[in-house]
Amino acid sequence: MEFVGYALVSTTDQNFDAQIDALKKAGCKRIFAEKKSATSTSERTAFEECMDYIRENDTLIVTRIDRLTRSILDLQTLLIDLKKRNIQLKALEQPIDTADANGKFFLDMLGVFAEFETNLRRERQLEGIARAKQNNIYKGRKPTAQAKSADVIELIQKGYTRQAVAEKLGIGIASIYRILKKHKENHPESLLLGSTSNIKIATVDVYLHVQNNSKFVRGKNKSREDIERQCFSEYNMIKHSDCEYQLKIPYQSKEELEETLDEIISEAGSIADMRNGFIEIDMIDPKTKMSII
Repeated sequence: MEFVGYALVSTTDQNFDAQIDALKKAGCKRIFAEKKSATSTSERTAFEECMDYIRENDTLIVTRIDRLTRSILDLQTLLIDLKKRNIQLKALEQPIDTADANGKFFLDMLGVFAEFETNLRRERQLEGIARAKQNNIYKGRKPTAQAKSADVIELIQKGYTRQAVAEKLGIGIASIYRILKKHKENHPESLLLGSTSNIKIATVDVYLHVQNNSKFVRGKNKSREDIERQCFSEYNMIKHSDCEYQLKIPYQSKEELEETLDEIISEAGSIADMRNGFIEIDMIDPKTKMSII
């Protein structure tokens, strides 16, 4: 078990010496510090490094809860993540300590306020829609397929089959034909590829397990994030769980598809290896439930 500290100030003309001193006195051996806005937890390098470093049974310590985030909803999301990883949270200047009954009660009350905030926002949205409808200016959400008309035309022009476009964009094949028909009516001079198109889409279920080489190294969470961003994201990645993904991979031949899958596996393995880890990866055809490679 280890105490891990996190310090933050929101402007460059502030310093976090007082926070660091308090965290050291609280027993933190490792402290992450940065100068960023606490409006959300995104784009905070030191915070991400802290989350990657901290492990099960550790305690995350801050001086005040607003050093983590100023949004109750973001805080709730963070608390859920810490609970799943069996990590405690403690604030030195506030009655917050998830290892203590009173501290948990205080956080539960924050959850009540978060739900209240969500309900208020929903009510305001409904009121805004009602006023817009009353003034005849409410248009509603665009139909999903029609909103993707430009993407459909672009992919068809690149040589994707109609079925491949439907699978890549997640819309029905009938919608593809309606979009193409309307495009032809509006642009009679335009030439679109016909049935000779040969770029298809392979839907692949991927099961990825990332492990550290030993209990003395850390980095598997960061490795997973890098693999998702560098290897999976360009293939319309859908993440179903911590280890299960679905990718949609364009290809023209079986050999090209196998080469792409090999490259994904090789690159993912290299990313994990750079952080002293390794991967186990399975690629499954969702229709047959059989391994592809």
